[in-house]
Amino acid sequence: MTQEVKIYLVRHGRPSAGFSEALDPGLDEVGWTQAETAAQELAPIGPLPILTSPLRRTRDTAAPLERVWQVTARIEPVVAELPMPGAAPHTRAAWLREALRGRWRDLSEFYQQWRELMVTTLGALDRSTVVTTHFIAINVAVGAATGDDRLDCFQPDHCSCTVLEVKDGRLQLVSLGRERETLVL
Repeated sequence: MTQEVKIYLVRHGRPSAGFSEALDPGLDEVGWTQAETAAQELAPIGPLPILTSPLRRTRDTAAPLERVWQVTARIEPVVAELPMPGAAPHTRAAWLREALRGRWRDLSEFYQQWRELMVTTLGALDRSTVVTTHFIAINVAVGAATGDDRLDCFQPDHCSCTVLEVKDGRLQLVSLGRERETLVL
């Protein structure tokens, strides 16, 4: 009998700076409160392994859950924000605003490979896991689970939790997290 594997994708808490203002902001005061609340909501399902993007806002979001479960999150670069090598913050935001209107198939092979690596990495998890990650990364997983090629197929709010299940290496949607009330950019 195979073990049920669920992936709990938690979008980071509200950052102290926007996508167009800073490359790697931590959480602001509201974001820390959101992270603490998320940890309390997730506490009953664990302890589970925690994967986190290497970016500060996701590591900060994982910190309260690490304390509650007394585990150390593993940094996983694959679940980081959409890579934009060499882009300055103000050009990143303009590019992303445009890209969010489109589909993955319209982007370069670089981005399609990044997307595929994330889907493969999540699909290879063999234990239920919490992943603190980003808006686009959650959209990658939801899109893979639902067959939706849009970059923006779901609007996860800060610290919302989207649940997927892994079956035979494929992602299946269990439930969408709370929709955003916050801006992405």
